[in-house]
Amino acid sequence: MKDGCLICGAALEYLSDEIPMKCSICHKTEHSKTRCVHGHYVCDECHMKGMDSIFSFCMKSQSRDPVEILEGMMSLPFCHMHGPEHHVMVGAALLSACRNAGKKIDLEHSLLQIYRRGREVPGGSCGYWGACGAGISTGIFVSVLTFSSPLSEESWGLSNLMTARALERIGRYGGPRCCKRNSYLALIEAVKLIKEYFDIPIEIKKIRCSRSSRNEQCLRKRCPFFRNADSGS
Repeated sequence: MKDGCLICGAALEYLSDEIPMKCSICHKTEHSKTRCVHGHYVCDECHMKGMDSIFSFCMKSQSRDPVEILEGMMSLPFCHMHGPEHHVMVGAALLSACRNAGKKIDLEHSLLQIYRRGREVPGGSCGYWGACGAGISTGIFVSVLTFSSPLSEESWGLSNLMTARALERIGRYGGPRCCKRNSYLALIEAVKLIKEYFDIPIEIKKIRCSRSSRNEQCLRKRCPFFRNADSGS
């Protein structure tokens, strides 16, 4: 797992307005508010390179615990401390856990849908949209699970309800952002809704954060997962 700027490792800064920036890797220019303190910018597409490895990881997983599955993906080389990859991984972990718990799912096809939709949620959406991508990923998961569309009825409602519950739980702790903390919180709320509406026996054991030292903005004691805190906090 990498941290900070992908080019030099320096801290990131968030600007008040979007400005044209050239990606230091692929050299395309696009507007963004995020760069490192030395001026390096890496686009979301380059930031998420290597994410195709989640397909084989999730297909092989036998766990019913979405946090355990997520932890495995977060340990893969492509994953950073923070970044838009979490907008895909949360939903992917939920799909895999449900399949392993006995839900009939075309996992390969469903993972592709999660991948395509989650990639469209940009990095920094938590602060700039007021909607954390990890929370949105739970709603994407429900929409994929239920084959929801803009014209659906009950499944449309459940997808939006899921996102709302996840975002409420995430927002309750305040910022600054932490993609790990927000992903854990989103998964906790998703498991509650899955049990309530789908009766799929997935489970979360204990969540122990092993990455707080990598996060300069860690909430520490305000985070429910700091120093082996219980997932039920």
